Amino acid sequence: MSAKPLVCPKCQGEMVRGFFVAEYAHVPVMVSTWVEGPPERSFWTGVKVPKEKCLPTATFRCATCGYLESYAQAEFGPQ
Repeated sequence: MSAKPLVCPKCQGEMVRGFFVAEYAHVPVMVSTWVEGPPERSFWTGVKVPKEKCLPTATFRCATCGYLESYAQAEFGPQ
């Protein structure tokens, strides 16, 4: 993301980056991930998730109205 601060599209307030939206479906807790393309069934896992089509997401929250907006970029993965 650019160094320029994000502005809320709803109220023009300041958007603040959260650490991540936690996925509690599995242990350990995971970072939400965006996957390119439609979901494909998998017998063992329910849905196929090809790693080359995945990007971690970061969610930004408006400090004024609470609106959430998510972005998917490689830089948002665990460091």
